[in-house]
Amino acid sequence: MSTAAPMPESATKYARVMLKISGEALMGDRAYGLNPQTVARIAQEVKSVHDLGVEICMVIGGGNIFRGLAGSAQGMERTTADYMGMLATVMNALAMQSALEQIGIYTRVISAIPMDQVCEPYIRRRAVRHLEKKRVVIFAAGTGNPYFTTDTAATLRANEMGCAAVFKGTKVDGVYDRDPKKFPDAKRYDRVSYDEALEKHLGVMDATAIALARDNHLPIIVFSLDEPGGFRGILAGQGTYTTVDAKG
Repeated sequence: MSTAAPMPESATKYARVMLKISGEALMGDRAYGLNPQTVARIAQEVKSVHDLGVEICMVIGGGNIFRGLAGSAQGMERTTADYMGMLATVMNALAMQSALEQIGIYTRVISAIPMDQVCEPYIRRRAVRHLEKKRVVIFAAGTGNPYFTTDTAATLRANEMGCAAVFKGTKVDGVYDRDPKKFPDAKRYDRVSYDEALEKHLGVMDATAIALARDNHLPIIVFSLDEPGGFRGILAGQGTYTTVDAKG
């Protein structure tokens, strides 16, 4: 839980943001599934930003439960594998909803695949209205289509919701020219252009997501979700992160 000093609402220029995290981020030190303590910690990070008055959208991957590409690589039909991956994202979204509501943050899970008993179907105007009412909105089941990742879903929904930026929480503090865990001399970028990220395969997001962000002038900010108070600090321009935009 963050112990950062209170920050005035005017300290952030972002009125509405998209937070994209991987399913693996919810595992903590486990090899599979959900770690309740980790989910609760991330929920507190989200609350600290919500308390500033920022409207928050979220997209969570499903790799901690099932990854479509992995299933396809093992011989499963790709479309079926991708739909299974989408269902995994719904499970993660429901877990995050529960954690947020336990700390007093009203939350709605909106699924691209209709399943009315557990979450709302995706209707853009309804989702925007939830945000205007200061509810956290978690978009689940990707885009509802196979062959598209949750990175693409996050960029798509961010554009539809009119978000100021996509914040991608990872295990490293930005974008590097190579894996910093394997190469101690890896160079971190403070800022990189969309085109450079694509040309150098920097692994920010998949190519479709980056191209969609580029075409709609949507900045992508990559930061470490493991740093306590990191999400809140990055919104104020503090801490270490990489901005991916047109300027580079």
